[in-house]
Amino acid sequence: MLAKVSSCAVVGIDALAVEVEVDVASGLPSFDIVGLPGASVREARDRVRSAIKNSGFDFPMGRVTVNLAPAHVPKAGTLFDLPIAMGILAASGQLPLPARDSPVMVGELSLDGSVRAVWGVLCIAAAMGGSPRLLVLPRGNRAEVEAVAGVRAVPVATLREAAELAKQGWPRAEITAGVGDPPAQSRDDPWKDVWGQETAKRALEISIAGGHHALLIGPPGAGKTLLARQAARLAPPLSRDEVVEVSRIYSVAGLLSEDEPFLYQRPFRSPHHTVTIPALLGGGAAPRPGEVSLAHRGVLFLDELGEFDRAVIDALREPLEEGVVTVSRVFGRCVFPARFTLIGALNPCPCGYLGDPERPCSCRPAEVHRYRRRLSGPILDRIDLFIRVQRPAAGEARLRGGQRSAPVRDRAAAIARARRLQRERFGREGRLNGEIPFDEIHVYCVLDREGERLLRRAAAGWNLSPRSVHRVMRVARTIADLEGDERIRAQHVAEALSYRQESQLA
Repeated sequence: MLAKVSSCAVVGIDALAVEVEVDVASGLPSFDIVGLPGASVREARDRVRSAIKNSGFDFPMGRVTVNLAPAHVPKAGTLFDLPIAMGILAASGQLPLPARDSPVMVGELSLDGSVRAVWGVLCIAAAMGGSPRLLVLPRGNRAEVEAVAGVRAVPVATLREAAELAKQGWPRAEITAGVGDPPAQSRDDPWKDVWGQETAKRALEISIAGGHHALLIGPPGAGKTLLARQAARLAPPLSRDEVVEVSRIYSVAGLLSEDEPFLYQRPFRSPHHTVTIPALLGGGAAPRPGEVSLAHRGVLFLDELGEFDRAVIDALREPLEEGVVTVSRVFGRCVFPARFTLIGALNPCPCGYLGDPERPCSCRPAEVHRYRRRLSGPILDRIDLFIRVQRPAAGEARLRGGQRSAPVRDRAAAIARARRLQRERFGREGRLNGEIPFDEIHVYCVLDREGERLLRRAAAGWNLSPRSVHRVMRVARTIADLEGDERIRAQHVAEALSYRQESQLA
């Protein structure tokens, strides 16, 4: 007898419909899975056989063949265990055959028949939002799919429970409500523990408001890491659309749980300097998202940037420019979103004390040159803000409490207002000023006469590339938005130019 059960495969962060075809025929006992199954899918044979027996059903004594169609797409993960088991029960006559529009089933089976949570369910739910079909999923993934409104979900805890519900015609569907308002967060001053550094604070507020990439340059102990971590807290919470967008990536990466089924706060990722290119950009036989995608709509902080391998740093060129990562394989390609704000921290030399007024530098000129060459010209060209950070003098340091320049409400309100202006300017695309396309620069970044004259002089005197000029214009656009000014004036351009004085590092 032949049975067909619907399921889904997750390719990148997209869901692809898969039909699980199960045929039970007479002959010597065997259990084969075809359709380009991965190692975890092939191992389903042992899990499914034990789960069926331990759930009180009979495993058919004959030739069991399972085909995962379309057969040209590689299948990975353990989410096919439940549909394979249900298909075997239906094909062996122990369950009614599924209807033509059978529920979409996903889930991993334990040997005792319980259904475990799997990764990628939120991507499947997002593809099914508003569909009349049912989604049968593990109970541990139920809270995760709540991020998507209008999904008819049927959570199950065991194979026996799923079989009983199938006999009853799936009477227990729950309609998901979608993402609600984010929980209230305490808005304490993120700068309260940072003494001084007013220029760096202002530059990082511009970075967060407009999504501009920033590089903090200074000696050890100047507070670069603290500045970056605290600046990320100034960003407003994710919008409802962004919650689903970001949570889909974390679902594929297997980083969601019942306690945290989706993300409300913008991600902050800080990989170690020994990170590899696949770990940073994503990859693998079954491609999974890397750190740049896990930082989507948030901040990617690269501490000790000079210690990263140059090939790893150069691999950031395309994500910084395009906002996506494309992982190509023989069977096709996966596209992961990667619109993040990069904040890097860099010592001026290997020992860290070049130009320090209190400690002399012990590095040779060749060592300094070699150290700085790890940042190539194309990477520096993609940085918007270069921020020089100095250590506070010993007499000015404080053991507790920082120097407050303005109430946090004023800064957070200005950043939220600037983000709102950008949302109104670009619509539902979710773009920020730092992502304005080249062909739209002169539409959204209109300079007054004095500002244009100032920018032309600076471009000629500093030998700025066209990309650098456009980045100055984007930063000036954000500065004007923070001040509530629709037109970009000379003072906005001047401040934007002041953050490019350290750009000639290579």
